Amino acid sequence: MNRLRTAAAALAVALVSTLSLAAAPASAEEVLANGGFETGTLSPWTCSGSSGAVVSTPVRTGTKALQATPAGLDNARCTQTVPTVAGNSYTLSAWVRGSYVYLGVAGGASTWTPSATDWTRLTVTFTAASSTTQVYLHGWYGTGAYQADDVSLQGAGGPPPVVPGTPGTPATGTVTPTSVALSWGASSGTVTGYRVYEGSTVVATATGSSATVTGLAACTPHTYTVAAYNTAGESPRSGSVSVTTTGCGTGVPGAPGNLRVATTADTSLGLAWTASTGTVTGYRVYEGTTLRTTVAGTSATLTGLAACSSHTYTVRAYNATGESPPATVTGSTSGCQTGALPKHLLTGYWQNFVNGATPLRLSAVPTSYDLVAVAFADAVPSTPGAVTFGVDPGLSAALGGYTNDQLRADVATLHSRGQHVILSVGGEKGTISVGSASAASAFATSMIGLIDTYGFDGVDIDLENGVNPTYMEQALRQIRAAVGPDLIITMAPQTIDMQSTGASYFRLALAVKDILTIVHTQYYNSGTMLGCDQMQAYGQGTVNFLTALSCIQLQSELRPDQVALGLPATTQAAGGGYVNPTVVNDALSCLAAGTRCGSFVPPARWPDIRGAMTWSINWDASNGYAFARSVDAHLAGMP
Repeated sequence: MNRLRTAAAALAVALVSTLSLAAAPASAEEVLANGGFETGTLSPWTCSGSSGAVVSTPVRTGTKALQATPAGLDNARCTQTVPTVAGNSYTLSAWVRGSYVYLGVAGGASTWTPSATDWTRLTVTFTAASSTTQVYLHGWYGTGAYQADDVSLQGAGGPPPVVPGTPGTPATGTVTPTSVALSWGASSGTVTGYRVYEGSTVVATATGSSATVTGLAACTPHTYTVAAYNTAGESPRSGSVSVTTTGCGTGVPGAPGNLRVATTADTSLGLAWTASTGTVTGYRVYEGTTLRTTVAGTSATLTGLAACSSHTYTVRAYNATGESPPATVTGSTSGCQTGALPKHLLTGYWQNFVNGATPLRLSAVPTSYDLVAVAFADAVPSTPGAVTFGVDPGLSAALGGYTNDQLRADVATLHSRGQHVILSVGGEKGTISVGSASAASAFATSMIGLIDTYGFDGVDIDLENGVNPTYMEQALRQIRAAVGPDLIITMAPQTIDMQSTGASYFRLALAVKDILTIVHTQYYNSGTMLGCDQMQAYGQGTVNFLTALSCIQLQSELRPDQVALGLPATTQAAGGGYVNPTVVNDALSCLAAGTRCGSFVPPARWPDIRGAMTWSINWDASNGYAFARSVDAHLAGMP
């Protein structure tokens, strides 16, 4: 989640940054725009929380300078993203005034000064890692305004390289039982080489416009695409070509293709697939090593299942010679008991801090929000894993003296309206770490105490700086044992955390799926990522991104009622990925019923998809609750 938190650890991190006074190379040129702020506007700089302004005094040179003022939990971070050349050296410098002024590169080197009563030069050198780099200035919490002037980024001249053009669609050449030869039209632009993909896996590379994929099984279907690459990155993928290796006439059939859960009911699951290559007598459907059914066609219905149960099936074609390689799919029956929460619900985060969004008492949260996550609990520095919570002083002042007792009463008020309230831990700047058995115990013990003190209904895990699935599972199960089966457990991983079942967050979700309520994945601040089809990278801010990325979780062992879509309430609430609430509704309809989809159409329908989450209720309030009004009404109309 987007929040700015006071963290003493940040000082220690800053101290290890190297202050360098190295001169820029003679061939360097200025890369930054408006480094002296002489245009009289901030553009193309952006400052968090409207904290920055162009001023006429004090200035170092010219007639203008930047002044930015930290407030509350906002450290007045001002940034500019510029084109760079990966691998080239750059020198970033700025003249600054004020207490605790920082200069640095996002994800890289930084430096700072604890006190600059007069103009002081800060300088950082770094090697660019990509074709764009974000540089920043910021102050520190509660230390007053800082000024900056003559900000400069010097580096190698010339525009950065661009990625090659899209290669031509590959054509097949010689096909054998174990290999496929491919060729394609060359890409435009500078090309270092080509990568041949099957799904998301690189299966061959080449410097020219042809390659042979080897090590294949006889009579198996394959689909390939090609991408060109150079130092700037990779081109868009080419069109695809599908081919089946030879050797089908005398051997076992090829593997069934596109195995999917086609229908879902309380006591049954319907499977469908595309026909295997070669001579096929029929298909066998297994669950583990147990044969569940045998069919002659390309679909099967498994009945007599328990409601709200997960099943993994393997389908193999067979003939007189033997069985094909397997195709596998996981699905869950419907009919899950959702406890006191609605079948489809809207979750929102309530900000216990001030950052430019509308400050709210908890009792001001509208009833369109079924589940309210209070953001955030704080780490206890002296006890690893332990957390504490209280009304933030800045929020209290903004609300005219809001107290812990009043918040406790507001939790009871929401309960009386049928709403539920949970305590979230983590956030973008959170420092909570549960990395040992003792830390897990401290986390659980302190969280149980906070649940008892404030009447919270559960806990939300939003650890954006990493999670240890082993010890967090231990902590959550300890909390569940103490609180009971009504405990609500939610998670808010970033999109990248749920790309693979091997990722730590995904592993945690699967490990506690028997007690897990909902995973609200943050489908924003994400860029472009592969969906469950593993054939195309989808860009954030689209219905395709929401559906294709959610599909990854829905095809895992998580139940559909444990999956929800997380989106920012406004453009100010996140760095990227905002969509109009109607797009959220489109994605929910697409996943639940196969309607209102984009170009990506999911391979199955999940009518029990749980709902949506937004960051945050406060940002939604700043926009007239447009997100809640639209999405809550849509959820109420879902079957």
